[in-house]
Amino acid sequence: MLVLLVACDLERAPGPPDAPEVIFEVPKGATARGLGDELAALGLVQSPSKWDWYVRLNKAGGCIKAGKHKVSASMSAPELVEALCGVPVPDEVAFTVLEGWRIRDIDAALAEKGFIESGAFIDAAKGKEGYLFPETYMVPADGFDVAKFVERQLAMFDERFGKAYAGERALAEVVTVASMLEREEPSPQNRPMVAGIMYKRLSSGWNLGIDATSRYTLADWNDREDFLEKLRDPGDPYNTRLRPGLPPTPIGNPGLASLQAAAAPTESEFWYYLHDKDGVLHPSRNVGEHEAYRRKYNVY
Repeated sequence: MLVLLVACDLERAPGPPDAPEVIFEVPKGATARGLGDELAALGLVQSPSKWDWYVRLNKAGGCIKAGKHKVSASMSAPELVEALCGVPVPDEVAFTVLEGWRIRDIDAALAEKGFIESGAFIDAAKGKEGYLFPETYMVPADGFDVAKFVERQLAMFDERFGKAYAGERALAEVVTVASMLEREEPSPQNRPMVAGIMYKRLSSGWNLGIDATSRYTLADWNDREDFLEKLRDPGDPYNTRLRPGLPPTPIGNPGLASLQAAAAPTESEFWYYLHDKDGVLHPSRNVGEHEAYRRKYNVY
C-alpha cells in the first residue's frame, strides 16, 4: 500500500488543471533524468528528485525526442513523458498582416518571406477579401500551409468580430465600409463619423466619391499615373466617384477599429470630408464649405 501511495505521489501533476501550455525544448543528446532541474525550475515537475525517482522506477523517458514540445504543469508525470516522446512542434516565426492589406499585398509579403510561391495565397484566398483578419500570426518556419493560414485568418475574423456582430446592416456591407474606412481615415477616433457620412451618402443615392476604391485593383497602390487613369474610367466598377453604391467587394482587410466604426457609425451634420497634407480630417456640411477647404489646403 505504501509503495502504491509513493508511486501516485511521484506521478501527481505539480500544477492546477488549468495551467497554461508552455514550450519546453529538449536538447540533443539529453536524457529524461538529466532534464529534472530544468523541468522543476519551470514548475513542470514536483522536484528534480521526484522526477528522477519516477523515471527510474518506471524505466520511462527512453523515447524522448530532441526539439520543442508543448507541455503544461497540469500534466502528470506519465503525461509529461508522453508529451516529451511525441513529435516536436515545428519552429515558428512571427508574420504580421497589416490592417488594410489586400489579398495581393499579403501574397507579396508571404512570397518575400519565402513561405509561398507568388500567387499561391491569391488562389487560396479568392473571394475572401475583407475577412482575412490583420494580426501577427505565429507560423511554421518550414512547411507553411497556405490553406490553413487562410482558415486561421477567417477564424480570427469570426472570433474578434463576426460572431459578436448583431447590427441591422448586412455583415458584407459593414465589412466593405470598414475596408474603405481603413484606407480613408488614419485616426481611429474619427472613423465612426466618417462611416456616418458614407452611410448617409449611400442612403441618399449620392456617389461615395472615395478615391481609395479606385486604387484597389492597381498592382502598386501608390502608382499615381494608373490611379488618375482609373479615376477617369466610368467602366471601372470600383470607381465610386463616377458610379453609385458600394464597390463590388471590400478594398482590403480592415482591422477591429474600422470594423467597429462601420458597425456603429456616428450621425453628424456633415456630407463631405477631406484631409490636409498632415492627414488632419476636415469635414464639411455642403459643397461650398468642401470647395473652400480644397482651396485652403490645396487638395484636389
